[in-house]
Amino acid sequence: MRAVIIGGGHIGDHAYIRSKIEPDDYIICADAGYDHAVKMGIEPDILIGDFDSITDLPEDKEKIKYPARKDFTDGEIAVKYALERGFDDILLLAMTGDRADHTITDILLMTQCENARMIDDNNEIYILKKSLKISGKAGDTLSIVPIGGDVEGIVTEGLEYPLKRETLYFGESRGVSNVMTADECTITAEKGIGLVIKVRKI
Repeated sequence: MRAVIIGGGHIGDHAYIRSKIEPDDYIICADAGYDHAVKMGIEPDILIGDFDSITDLPEDKEKIKYPARKDFTDGEIAVKYALERGFDDILLLAMTGDRADHTITDILLMTQCENARMIDDNNEIYILKKSLKISGKAGDTLSIVPIGGDVEGIVTEGLEYPLKRETLYFGESRGVSNVMTADECTITAEKGIGLVIKVRKI
């Protein structure tokens, strides 16, 4: 079973984000993520956070309340909760927005997971550790961005600009704006961690 974490970030198209949630998903709302759940008609399994930004905290929902002064964001607490309960497939929603500090931190939370994906109105974001298979459509824009150092020995299949045991260097933009040539592509790396970002066509 998959854990879906709904944060308090921006959602412009609730119908699109709602379409990514499956009936058997375990729903974790991080603080104001509950407001998004209400708008999407989603019943959460648990609410987690300090609840300093939620509009109306329900009395009848299971919840874990944390103090406002704490060492971790509500988003990270939700991710740790999912991992501690054995979820190895995690989908993050409403985790990007106007706060660059929160957005960057939330994206990097995926490095704690074996299998995680983040979706917002415009992007699907994955973590590349060793290998990754991504579904989409021919013509989709896809970027590989090194984080924490160089990503070495990259091999790609199904991309217009192939990489064959090459290195993408941390802080450089070479991996930005590649293009899928089929409905599926694969990326493998011998060393390093990267973000893989597929842009939504609207």
